[in-house]
Amino acid sequence: MLRNLTFLAMFVCATLSAQVTQEIFESFKLQERRDVRYYFPEDYDKEKKYPLIVVLDAEYLFDQVVANAKFYNQFHGMPASIVVGIDQSKKSIRLDDCAWEENGLPSEKGKKFFEFLGMEIIPYLDLNYSTAPFKMVVGYDITANYTNYWLFKENSLFNAYINISPTLAPEMESRVPSRLGAIDQQIFYELIVETEKSKHTPKIMEMDKAIKAIDKETLHYNFHQYEGADHISIATYGIGKAFDNIFGMFKPISPKEYKTQILTSEEPVFQYLENKYQSIEDLFSITKTVDLNDVMAIYAACRKKEDTESLKPLADLCKKEFEGTMLGFYFEGEYYEQIGEPKKALKSFEKAFGMEEIDFLTKEMALEKIDALKADFGY
Repeated sequence: MLRNLTFLAMFVCATLSAQVTQEIFESFKLQERRDVRYYFPEDYDKEKKYPLIVVLDAEYLFDQVVANAKFYNQFHGMPASIVVGIDQSKKSIRLDDCAWEENGLPSEKGKKFFEFLGMEIIPYLDLNYSTAPFKMVVGYDITANYTNYWLFKENSLFNAYINISPTLAPEMESRVPSRLGAIDQQIFYELIVETEKSKHTPKIMEMDKAIKAIDKETLHYNFHQYEGADHISIATYGIGKAFDNIFGMFKPISPKEYKTQILTSEEPVFQYLENKYQSIEDLFSITKTVDLNDVMAIYAACRKKEDTESLKPLADLCKKEFEGTMLGFYFEGEYYEQIGEPKKALKSFEKAFGMEEIDFLTKEMALEKIDALKADFGY
């Protein structure tokens, strides 16, 4: 097995520049060879951490997940992610992988497939690539039902679940809510269904109702029902929206967020920014680079709310995150200016003047501050 993994690692590393690769994985657990697909971000850097997204029914869902992951990473702040897809269409192998017994629990082959994913595929990627602890699984129909079995472990292997029109095994409509209510970790759960009714609809709606009744801060649940979609077309709906919900806090601060959350909060303005990035680190185990957009939103709020004290930690943050630019020392100059420390303000603006311009800040603005302070205080 180790030899097979070593060969696979060499093959994938050699073709990493292609971003998407397809390989045969020899599974000891399954005692068979399986087709597996991998997507690695174009700018993959082993010094960074990447969430891992596991996609079942890869023939149908892998390309959609990769496309959405790339799009949301480029335009909506979602972290670059590694995606692994498990092909399951040959000879309807998905029916064997995801079969259940009369009691609704996995069949013997289903148990082996469970171990294949949890004890072979994911450990291989964790060992050979810079994966973050945050992991997501995506499934459709019976594979969507299958993903729920990880909730039955004491600690869920996955932090996020995207369930697309699940064909639920017996008692899953009550078992899933029960586990979501009991599990002691942050869980994102996205349920995507069509409006076209089927024999599975009542159980899905019963499960949705039970999950919605759970009052728990660590459960992040969203239900999406798409008008006009049927059981086949639903596979193309909702993945982007699910990503938007799961990785929503990675997005830059929006005008609505600024007006309804920052300006209305009684906490210091800088606390909002600090809480946002600490939450990202706590939930995703990723240290996210601070967005310039977020800095400017907090700066605007400091001025709007006359929150002078928040300018100092904002300035300190900018010195670190935007080193070499005017940002940190200019904000620091404004802070000292507003608390009546003209000598310190002058010194900070002079430092800002010698650094690179950024966003709306120009050397002319720093020079104007310097000249005004000298004129006012006779320096």
